[in-house]
Amino acid sequence: MDIILDPFAEKKAPPAAPAEVQPAEAQPEDTAQESDEPAPAEEAPAEAQPDAAPAEEEPAGPEKTERKAHEKKNNTKNAYTYPYRKKKRHRARIIVPVLILAVLLGLFLVVTHSWNDEIVTYDTSNPYITPYGQTMVSAHRSGGGIFPENTLMAFEGCVTSKDFKTDIFEFDLHITKDGKLILLHDDTLDRTTDSEEVFGVTGARPEDYTLVELKTLNFGDGFVDDNGNAPYRGLKGSAVPASLHAATLEEVLDLLEKSGDYRYIIEIKNSKELGYDAVDALYGVLKSRNLLSKAIVGTFKAEVTRYIDEQFPDMYRSASIAEVLEFYVSALLDLKCAPGYYRYEALQIPANQFVVKLGTSRITNYAHKNNIAVQYWTINDPEDMQYLKEINADCVMSDVPDTAYGVLNTK
Repeated sequence: MDIILDPFAEKKAPPAAPAEVQPAEAQPEDTAQESDEPAPAEEAPAEAQPDAAPAEEEPAGPEKTERKAHEKKNNTKNAYTYPYRKKKRHRARIIVPVLILAVLLGLFLVVTHSWNDEIVTYDTSNPYITPYGQTMVSAHRSGGGIFPENTLMAFEGCVTSKDFKTDIFEFDLHITKDGKLILLHDDTLDRTTDSEEVFGVTGARPEDYTLVELKTLNFGDGFVDDNGNAPYRGLKGSAVPASLHAATLEEVLDLLEKSGDYRYIIEIKNSKELGYDAVDALYGVLKSRNLLSKAIVGTFKAEVTRYIDEQFPDMYRSASIAEVLEFYVSALLDLKCAPGYYRYEALQIPANQFVVKLGTSRITNYAHKNNIAVQYWTINDPEDMQYLKEINADCVMSDVPDTAYGVLNTK
């Protein structure tokens, strides 16, 4: 039978062994006497009761001493170690929820606190940091809310407007199959062009086509104005204005350089090897035109950011996602950093559209103290524009640069 030990029960004496049945002593004369009668059956030993433990011989000498020491050790473990472990588990069940609650409470306080300090101005050398109250207007995707985005038509509309002025143009670059840089925000051509109809495929990517092939598309096909009209949809062949063909980086810079003194926010959309090739091509164009100081290059691809640092340290760039998070924590704690610790010239960040609030004067003050410009995207609401101006933002990127100009230039 199985014996179950209760480690918490009091030590009990072992059950008494059943008494041995002694056979009756034979009489001498009966032993010598023979009989023809069968011998009586030998009495069977008493059967052990179901719950009785079998008898154990008591060891003697050193073996007995060793066994008692072993039993004492086991009894101590049962009586003290097991309850102690139970107490530890009980404490853990209390401490873990408390710690989780504390972390959640801390996060809640961080994301709900305004973090708006008194505005502080600093003497800086960064040309993208503006004096207080002079927040720059950036046409996001070249003003994609009022013109077909990332097209020559959009740039022309901004530079020739009598109603507003653009300080910085923001646009996105992809590399083509033959190594040319064209303007396009999405990874595919579907949303903004008629590529599905012309190429006969869904999800066509610019790196799979040459510039000549991409020039056959209508890059205004997907534009819809505020009234819900699509004025350029369905245009084909010669009916497509040249300003709605795929725009190259060189074509855009040719137009802007002869139209005024502008600065640029340029995002590399490709990753890995294609991203490296795009950076190489971009750097070559900017350097040849003496525009390295006029452009801040950004990317969401961490490997492309590292490539820029390694290959082109003289290229201005914006912070990566990881760097933004690190900066955010440093700003909240007001950490002191050595000059040159931050390797980027600008934060190109959302304001308060997400859980983490980056649109605060704590961020702008700390950035300016460390010689970093703060450029917010994508701001289309007039109240948000006014708020960012008040916290000393350096630039507001907007799909509606006409609205941004009106708000940011009102005294």
